[in-house]
Amino acid sequence: MSQGSPGDWAPLDPTPGPPASPNPFVHELHLSRLQRVKFCLLGALLAPIRVLLAFIVLFLLWPFAWLQVAGLSEEQLQEPITGWRKTVCHNGVLGLSRLLFFLLGFLRIRVRGQRASRLQAPVLVAAPHSTFFDPIVLLPCDLPKVVSRAENLSVPVIGALLRFNQAILVSRHDPASRRRVVEEVRRRATSGGKWPQVLFFPEGTCSNKKALLKFKPGAFIAGVPVQPVLIRYPNSLDTTSWAWRGPGVLKVLWLTASQPCSIVDVEFLPVYHPSPEESRDPTLYANNVQRVMAQALGIPATECEFVGSLPVIVVGRLKVALEPQLWELGKVLRKAGLSPGYVDAGAEPGRSRMISQEEFARQLQLSDPQTVAGAFGYFQQDTKGLVDFRDVALALAALDGGRSLEELTRLAFELFAEEQAEGPNHLLYKDGFSTILHLLLGSPRPAATALHAELCQAGSSQGLSLCQFQNFSLHDPLYGKLFSTYLRPPHTSRGTSQTPNASSPGNPTALANGTVQAPKQKGD
Repeated sequence: MSQGSPGDWAPLDPTPGPPASPNPFVHELHLSRLQRVKFCLLGALLAPIRVLLAFIVLFLLWPFAWLQVAGLSEEQLQEPITGWRKTVCHNGVLGLSRLLFFLLGFLRIRVRGQRASRLQAPVLVAAPHSTFFDPIVLLPCDLPKVVSRAENLSVPVIGALLRFNQAILVSRHDPASRRRVVEEVRRRATSGGKWPQVLFFPEGTCSNKKALLKFKPGAFIAGVPVQPVLIRYPNSLDTTSWAWRGPGVLKVLWLTASQPCSIVDVEFLPVYHPSPEESRDPTLYANNVQRVMAQALGIPATECEFVGSLPVIVVGRLKVALEPQLWELGKVLRKAGLSPGYVDAGAEPGRSRMISQEEFARQLQLSDPQTVAGAFGYFQQDTKGLVDFRDVALALAALDGGRSLEELTRLAFELFAEEQAEGPNHLLYKDGFSTILHLLLGSPRPAATALHAELCQAGSSQGLSLCQFQNFSLHDPLYGKLFSTYLRPPHTSRGTSQTPNASSPGNPTALANGTVQAPKQKGD
């Protein structure tokens, strides 16, 4: 592939340093020929029987889950369930749950350490969270309460199990929901042992077990002691990991059910008692527990986390997409045979021009509906489904690779800076700044807005001049490296391209450690 083709991005002129932390969001499953033959045989014979029986047991759980809450009012469900409902239904769900995992191939659950009582540790925090099989940890924990999305209530059987569990539900669509969840967690955690323990997966999403994601503070807001719980799958072949990039749900389920035997290790670490500072600062508390658990697991504790549907990492005071989103746009355009350099952007500096998907397709000369939808969906749309063509112009300019970093940042400034009422100068305000960083680095807008406010503190205005913006993006010791890593096109020969792999030190994981290394050559 020649220089300047869409998607040909890689860091240049890196400096040597120690290797970066592994990317926890990527899982690659490599099978030898013998393993493929074994999985084909077992997948045809063992997996269908196991999965079928497991689904039968899953539906048998429903009557026990329904019976525990049947006839109870919402007020009664705000208190722990006791009596015969607790005894019969709890033991029924516990026994059937163990049978379900046994049928899926988890023949052994090895427990180490001692689980603390609800008075000693009202909250349990489990990590690493690597698969949808992780609820197996609820069995040695005697089915503690969980936190789940409110949308899961509508899922057959799963919704009934959540009601049975008296789970704490959070809605992503209700801004007040998180506040209510925090209050409910605090109420249960400080009930003096009245409520069962609450189990959290503080990473909030699944990884590949090679590093711990940044812990979310929800489990630590109450400021009460927590007990860390480690989950390991010490099998010769890792078929359970379900990461952001890797095998899908059906493949993970099928391969795991094809294993003759899967083993799970659950280890209870000593109860962590927060200091007064940690009790007041949930983020500090979460970070310190994360480090303790990472040390016990022998893996790195990272700043990686999910924001929306994208994995990000903290670089300085900025959150940055672990992989540039423009890569995905570049792939779409490359498959369509489009070279961004031939597109007449036609964006007017300083003024937005909203375009529809149809106009977008005409401007880029795209005809395939799937390609148009994929490329158009990269850009932020307003309530009418329109996008700002300045966003398109900047993305195409970055993908083109024909501009130097200085020219590209100048173009970005000219597109989004606003003219002042007095004087000839233009200034880049928080909206334009956050748009640029979101487009080029994948930074969530709130993080970029906060950084803009910090950069503006040095001056008297609420905006950045071209000089200030380029000092930040080109010459800052940390952020300058970040921009060059994402945006400087490689000088490669035709037919090859430099693409940083997920764990390459050319990615932001390495930048967060202050080092950058040369990426490996990979085929396009």
